[in-house]
Amino acid sequence: MPTSMPDIANQVQAQTEGTLDWVGMSQIEMPMMVASETGLPQQVGARIEAFVSLDDPKAKGIHMSRLYLAVDELANDNVLSASSIKELLGKFIATHEGLSQSARVSFAFEYLLRRKSLISGKQGWKGYPVTVSAERVGDQVTLELEVGVTYSSTCPCSAALARQLIQQAFRERFSEEDVSREEIVAWLGTTEGIVATPHSQRSLAEVKVKLTDNVDILPIVAMIDRIENTLKTPVQAAVKREDEQEFARLNGQNLMFCEDAARRLQHELNRVSTVRDFRVRVNHYESLHAHDAVSITTKGISGGYRP
Repeated sequence: MPTSMPDIANQVQAQTEGTLDWVGMSQIEMPMMVASETGLPQQVGARIEAFVSLDDPKAKGIHMSRLYLAVDELANDNVLSASSIKELLGKFIATHEGLSQSARVSFAFEYLLRRKSLISGKQGWKGYPVTVSAERVGDQVTLELEVGVTYSSTCPCSAALARQLIQQAFRERFSEEDVSREEIVAWLGTTEGIVATPHSQRSLAEVKVKLTDNVDILPIVAMIDRIENTLKTPVQAAVKREDEQEFARLNGQNLMFCEDAARRLQHELNRVSTVRDFRVRVNHYESLHAHDAVSITTKGISGGYRP
C-alpha cells in the first residue's frame, strides 16, 4: 500500500515569517464560455491569473492546485459572468481557510464580433482585446472590465493646413473673376485641386471600468458599441469602395486630437449608470511624428482610479 505523500505547504513552517499580499498563478490557458448580451455564449481562449492572499505569516505557502482546479471547474461547467466570478473567488478563499481572506482573478482574451460595413452591408470579423478582473476583500467584491477599441483619428491642425494650401492653389489657378462652376468642379477632382490632405493614424482607446453590483452578464458588446459610436471612426472589417468613401467622410467630419477623443469618452462614460468608475487612455500612433500622442482621464472620484 503506497504511503501518503508529503504536503510541504501544510507541514513545513516558513523560512522567514511574514504575510504576503498575493500568491498564485499567471498565464493559465483555458477555453472559456463568455455569457453574451446578444445571444449564445461565445467561446474564447483566455489567459488567466488567480491569486489569494497569504495572511498566515507562519504558513509555508498556498495550495496552487486548488486555484487551478476551481478555474478549470468554471471553464468546464459554467459561463463567465459576474455571478460565476464571485462564486469562483469564494471557492478560492474557502479552499484556503485559515490561510487567506482575500482573492483575485483576471481573464484576458480576444472577443470576436461580426461587424457590418458602413454602406455596402458587407460583414467581417473584428477582434477586441478584453480583460475581466475581480477582487474580493472580506465580503466586498470589485468587478472590472477593460476593452480596447481601434479607430482612426484625423488631425485638426493638419486638416486646417491642408485647407489653406487648397485655397492657395485655387487662387493661383483661378485668378480671373469669371469662373464657371463646371471648371471648378472638374479642378476639384484632380490632384492639382486637392493639393494636400490631412494626416490621420490608427489609434487605440483603452477603457477600464469598475462595474456596479447589479451587473451579471458582462457588458462587453455594449461597451465596445458605446466607444465606437462615440468616436465615430472605428476601423473597418470588410470594405468596398463606397465604404472607404464613407470612412473618409467620417474622418473629415470628426477631426480630433487625442484630447478630443478622451473628452468624448469621458463625457459618455459619465452617463452610464452601471459604471462606478472609469479610466480612459487614448493612444494616437502618429503618422507625422516618431512619437505617439496620448491622453488619459479618470472619473475623478475619491479613492477611485488614478491617471
